[in-house]
Amino acid sequence: MQTVPKLKPFYEILKTEPLVLVDFSAEWCGPCKMMKPVLEELKSWIGSKAIILKIDVDKNTHTATKYEVRAVPTLLLFRNGQMVWRHSGTADLHTLKKVLQQNFTST
Repeated sequence: MQTVPKLKPFYEILKTEPLVLVDFSAEWCGPCKMMKPVLEELKSWIGSKAIILKIDVDKNTHTATKYEVRAVPTLLLFRNGQMVWRHSGTADLHTLKKVLQQNFTST
């Protein structure tokens, strides 16, 4: 029998993982839905080099407020617990790959 590992809290992930891309979004947001296939392709490209988290701003208002998310989608990249990049609105795959590549070498 396999046991499912306990999920880490958001802040613990930021502290323990070297590179985390956070997608602040909402279910009702059209541009957020457009980002889903881009982020899925990005995840297949980066493999285990980074983690991609999706945060629903309507269900996690405290976290969205803490990071001053005023529009969705908003993408934040954390390296070793520190925010190193922020973007509001949709982003294309090429841009996201470039940002991540710049931060792979810095970890």
